[in-house]
Amino acid sequence: MPDRTTDVSRRALVLGAGAGLTQAALPCARAAGDGNRKNRSILFFSKSSGFEHDPVKPQGRHPSLAERTPTAIGRHGFEILATKDGRIFDGDLARYDAFFFFTTGDLTETGTDGTPPMSANGKKRLLVAIRSGKGFIGVHSASDTFHSKGSAFEIQQNRDPYIAMLGGEFMSHGNQQQARVRVVDPHFPGLAGSAQSLRATEEWYSLKNFTDDIHVLLVLETKGMQGAEYRRPPFPLAWARREGSGRVYYSAMGHRQDVWTSRRFQEMLAGALLWATGAAEADLSANMTEVTPQAWVMPAQ
Repeated sequence: MPDRTTDVSRRALVLGAGAGLTQAALPCARAAGDGNRKNRSILFFSKSSGFEHDPVKPQGRHPSLAERTPTAIGRHGFEILATKDGRIFDGDLARYDAFFFFTTGDLTETGTDGTPPMSANGKKRLLVAIRSGKGFIGVHSASDTFHSKGSAFEIQQNRDPYIAMLGGEFMSHGNQQQARVRVVDPHFPGLAGSAQSLRATEEWYSLKNFTDDIHVLLVLETKGMQGAEYRRPPFPLAWARREGSGRVYYSAMGHRQDVWTSRRFQEMLAGALLWATGAAEADLSANMTEVTPQAWVMPAQ
């Protein structure tokens, strides 16, 4: 069995017709396919210093479901390098076009999965790389990573630098349930052709510490949801923003394995990969005040 602490897997991504993505889902695909462009390299990082989600657990001798998914959805010469070893951020980051995180906890600590942690300098180097023009894709518990100091149930003015880059922070979640998600920007790569709303069963995060400049893509409609965490007005569930010259995308979806295998979620990730690596363009105008004007209202504890 490969050593989980040091194994880095590399796969060139080629999508066959059976992967279920449509041209309608990726409107910028043909324009983005530049035959003279080198393969876009994505570092998929799934260290769990906190709770370890099932989709990031290796399956025997096989990679985790979350690792296999971007391998399956790439269609423009993407190359995925996957690891849980935090020491990689002390190495050459210039080789990657974007970083894809499905992580938990303080990644500078060994934590739950026992893999080598990221150094404090490695964290700084990651953030500098993003500000200097690299892409970042975070899913689900990427917002439950490097928490801001203070109570989980308060808005922090001084946020952890990673959280400030991401654009929002995990606060809590209730029981898994079906909920309605409103699609705010159906023109963003990966959302083309979407209906105005969709229903899904998930572990829905209650989020806080939103950065004012986010361009909201999806909104969680909290009306009718069960649990104190959701006794609050609708709030952003997925968004995109610029961090310096870099491109940042986050979606709170991704807890359940059936979400990772769904065509809709895979289309969203494919669009995020294209946009984050500069292979597709999108409107990034700040719209949180317009589409979720009460997103800052906290649920009663």
